[in-house]
Amino acid sequence: MTNRLADAISPYLRSHADNPVDWFGWGEDAFIEARERDVPVLVSIGYSTCHWCHVMARESFSDPAIAEYLNAHFVSVKVDREEHPDVDASYLAAASAFVEGLGWPLNVFVTPDGQAFHAGTYFPPVAIAAHPSFRGVLTAVTEAWQTRRAEVTAGAGRVAELLADSARELASGAARSAAGGQLGGEALNRAVAELVGYEDPRFGGFGGAPKFPVAPALSFLLGHGNALDGDGPSLALRTLKIMGASPLRDPIEGGFFRYAVNRDWSDPHYERMLYDNAQLLSLYTRAWMLSGQPWARQVAEKIARFLCDVMQLPGGGFASAQDSESTVDGRRVEGGYYALEQSDRSKQTPPALDEKVLTGWNSLAIQALARAGFAFDQPDLVAAARRAADYLHAHHERADGTLVRASVDGRTSTAKATLEDYGMYSRGLLELALVTGDVTYATRARHLLDSTLSAATDTPVFRPPHGADPVLSRQGLVSTIDPSEGAYPSGLSASADAALLVHRLTGDDRYRRAAQASLGLVADLAPARPLAYGAVLRLFDEVNAPIEQLVIVSPDQPRRNDRAPASPYPVTLQDLARRHLAGVVASVSESQARAFTAAGFDLFAARTAPSGQPTAYLCRDFVCQLPVTDPAKLPPFDATAVLLGQIGAEEQQTVRPHKH
Repeated sequence: MTNRLADAISPYLRSHADNPVDWFGWGEDAFIEARERDVPVLVSIGYSTCHWCHVMARESFSDPAIAEYLNAHFVSVKVDREEHPDVDASYLAAASAFVEGLGWPLNVFVTPDGQAFHAGTYFPPVAIAAHPSFRGVLTAVTEAWQTRRAEVTAGAGRVAELLADSARELASGAARSAAGGQLGGEALNRAVAELVGYEDPRFGGFGGAPKFPVAPALSFLLGHGNALDGDGPSLALRTLKIMGASPLRDPIEGGFFRYAVNRDWSDPHYERMLYDNAQLLSLYTRAWMLSGQPWARQVAEKIARFLCDVMQLPGGGFASAQDSESTVDGRRVEGGYYALEQSDRSKQTPPALDEKVLTGWNSLAIQALARAGFAFDQPDLVAAARRAADYLHAHHERADGTLVRASVDGRTSTAKATLEDYGMYSRGLLELALVTGDVTYATRARHLLDSTLSAATDTPVFRPPHGADPVLSRQGLVSTIDPSEGAYPSGLSASADAALLVHRLTGDDRYRRAAQASLGLVADLAPARPLAYGAVLRLFDEVNAPIEQLVIVSPDQPRRNDRAPASPYPVTLQDLARRHLAGVVASVSESQARAFTAAGFDLFAARTAPSGQPTAYLCRDFVCQLPVTDPAKLPPFDATAVLLGQIGAEEQQTVRPHKH
């Protein structure tokens, strides 16, 4: 038996390399083999930090008898959903025709042409209540394939056609979205009201059990109106404060777990995902900027330390996740490590990292750390973001301008980068450019966005420049446009987010039009499903709001003996910029402003520090007010006064962390 997984990029695949199952990795070879042998294909999808994936691997895929049956009657394919999110999305959609409550491991039985005819998640080795045994499922599928082939293939064909119809409907809607499909204030207010109705009045969060962080929805709420007493921001702040003190967060290392099994946030599933913690860092940072509450900054700084101290790898990239299981006193247990005090943890082996570096997820961390480092005046966080960006530049950007989806120790995956990689990477690079003043990050971001627009030949909707996964394309199982969102923004919304920021930096209206056309694809879906489309709703809020841009320009060489106008406030323009809620906040030197201007970012044109002192330019819809050097004169004065009063105030509230 050939071991095809031993050299895989994915740690998840390598963890199955020694199984007696004759695994294939994702690719055409498995389906060719199935056609030659005239057997169905088992596509088994999971990820490295998935608890039940580990359980099924130990119970079933390591069982010689089950493996022997699999090898004789199926071609088995193991897929890392994080390496191939498009494969996962396609088979999740197909599996939804057969079973509700989908999750991972996801086990889908398909024809040699890739059409699904049966599916399930975790199958125990012995039947338990309503859960059939895995061997029983395999036997039933084999019997159906051998004795009722026509019925099986006909059903699979109907599922495939339904998926194809859905993809065609979405593609045809792309043309209509450019002219319509927008959401106004009333629709967004209704979405906020619906989320308010979902709130758990006793334990916080949304709904009952299980409970997830739902970061995109919280981001929409936090930015809806930017008024502390508004329904959206007040709900977001309540939820963030409760979550920060709940069992969902490890109070020692600071990271959040993926979700809680129970309504009161207890019994978390202990895997810690990069995408959750990156988004939550952004949320708690903005919560502090908006409210000035010390608990928000405390939680944000702990998340940042977790990302830098635990998740960042020696090469500069961030691991995609940390495992839920660890070895404590010689026993492998889920969550046992987090029950220990800090001193006791040092004596144990910490949960393993999935050291797979993903372009999109790393970019969420780059964006979050860059802004947090600027907001909290902690240059080491910005430096961590730069190291990750430099890793991606060296290992994930190909010479032809396309991106790599994943790598481990510099070895790159053959998986195609998805639209989320392009959109998130562009947005992360733009944030880094604004914080550091380095225009090269911004020019790379704009180039990546342009490549996703050049692939759109009919309407200005973002698409991956190199097309979809070739195996899925041949099987007719993929849509070139996937607007679905889960625990983090879709590729479509991430690209729209980056494009709106490029528009605010350049004034080039084609980026705004592309963002609005892309968001219009889900304008009908998002208000009715606010928990599932939080990123889209947030972006519609931004599209509807006036554009505010704040640029702080510092002299390259401050003049000696020059002083800023006398001010009664012990703060600087830079202090105010760290807390300012404008849609664009940039801090650059005069020479950096000239470099941005030369690269086509017109917001920085003629931005100087004429008096030799840091100078603020506050613009609204690209019309700038007179430059100011005195913090007290930074308009609007009412907002500035609030910030001045909050900055430097003694901390009155702290988070009381839950002890596991």
